Amino acid sequence: MAESQPLSAQPCGAEYLRAVLRAPVYEAAQITPLEVMEKVSERLGNTVLVKREDRQPVHSFKLRGAYNMIANLTEEQKARGVVTASAGNHAQGVALSASRLGIKSLIVMPVATADIKVDAVRGFGGEAVLYGANFDEAKTYAIELARSQGYTFVPPFDHPLVIAGQGTLAMELLQQDAHLDRVFVPVGGGGLAAGVAVLIKQLMPQIKVIGVEAEDSACLKAALDAGQPVELARVGLFAEGVAVKRIGDETFRLCREYLDDVITVDGDAICAAVKDLFEDVRAVAEPSGALALAGMKKYVQQHGIEGERLAHILSGANLNFHGLRYVSERCELGEQREALLAVTIPEQKGSFLNFCELLGGRAVTEFNYRYADADNACIFVGVRLTRGVAERQEIVASLREGGYQVIDLSDDEMAKLHVRYMVGGRPSRALQERLFSFEFPEAPGALIRFLNTLGTHWNVTLFHYRNHGMDYGRVLAAFELPQQDSSFDRHLAELGYEYHEETANPAFRFFLAGN
Repeated sequence: MAESQPLSAQPCGAEYLRAVLRAPVYEAAQITPLEVMEKVSERLGNTVLVKREDRQPVHSFKLRGAYNMIANLTEEQKARGVVTASAGNHAQGVALSASRLGIKSLIVMPVATADIKVDAVRGFGGEAVLYGANFDEAKTYAIELARSQGYTFVPPFDHPLVIAGQGTLAMELLQQDAHLDRVFVPVGGGGLAAGVAVLIKQLMPQIKVIGVEAEDSACLKAALDAGQPVELARVGLFAEGVAVKRIGDETFRLCREYLDDVITVDGDAICAAVKDLFEDVRAVAEPSGALALAGMKKYVQQHGIEGERLAHILSGANLNFHGLRYVSERCELGEQREALLAVTIPEQKGSFLNFCELLGGRAVTEFNYRYADADNACIFVGVRLTRGVAERQEIVASLREGGYQVIDLSDDEMAKLHVRYMVGGRPSRALQERLFSFEFPEAPGALIRFLNTLGTHWNVTLFHYRNHGMDYGRVLAAFELPQQDSSFDRHLAELGYEYHEETANPAFRFFLAGN
């Protein structure tokens, strides 16, 4: 498994600079644009620029390091082929690099890898080998193939040639904007952060380079705290592109020497950054691709940074489309633009309306309720915020002063992941009720206007509303009344809202209706 060594095992900064300058990555990779994010810049009071690595042929920066290492192999190594283990962006980078150079590539992927990723590897010319129940088993098998069959193993981050290839991104950054004050880089195994930091510090050491990690996979922070690489017991998989248990030895050496700072962010902040990227430059980033922006926003807030030129790297856009559903739900929480509350209100006519009036005209984003007993009702409610945590605290205090029992669930992970979708069930006693779905024009205050128009003459036994950012709001509501009530039917006709009776709906009868 011998490989050519144009670099020493632990190159100095000058060696890395030379390696970056002679890296032939543009035989496969592209110079990606550096774009201004106008909306985020205005909001943060700084000039924010995004390096669009999602525009690479494989939609991530990984192509740079993979191509640089494979191109530097000896002719004998090239003739034998390369192997790697990956279920993500590195797999595609190796596959395309080897294909461009006319080299055979084996990409070992866990058996459960999604078809879209397997197909992408094959589409770039790689031979996908499905093996093992997880990444570690796949990697062990890939290394065994390298030893037994003579392939060269191409590591995803911990190799000087891979690091130098990633460093070409930093060279582009400096050529595109020589007046940057800070650069924010996502950290998984550390290859990109190491390459960017070592290059920038050789040429323009006054630029600060900050690494950004996901809180649930912060292997660099753990290594810095321990003074050496350590293995995390587990890592979160939401930002799977940076879900690495142990920082590389060489990448750790470089990050410790050249990074100016490291910051961690949670999943909600990443979701908010995904939304920012879409709204500002119409990029659809994978969670790890938006990590650096999430860290930049938190860093600016923590350190009171104003008037600087800040660049961050959108490192990849290989997103599972269905993951956007989760991102959409969580991004408002990540920006502190939504509060989630559990509130106990009296079980009596008009309670919904009184509660909404106490919110002071704030937009309600979600309202879940199901009749439970004759005295009190516990509702799950989302409220749109404009002033972040301080406003959330004001709302809670106001509701408590109004006599309501309130629990703030905005930071409760179980509530956000599960409970919000499970509010409901069957009532504790048999009810005579009818179920209706409504549509009404969505605008600020639309829900409270709907409740006012609906009136307080009939007891509401079920209520669900969720603002989806669409032109029409949708409400599902049940009322305690007989199957024939002419006054209620007349009132519905006078409302002017589109509505349909859903009492016979099988989902309602099966899951929610009283016995």
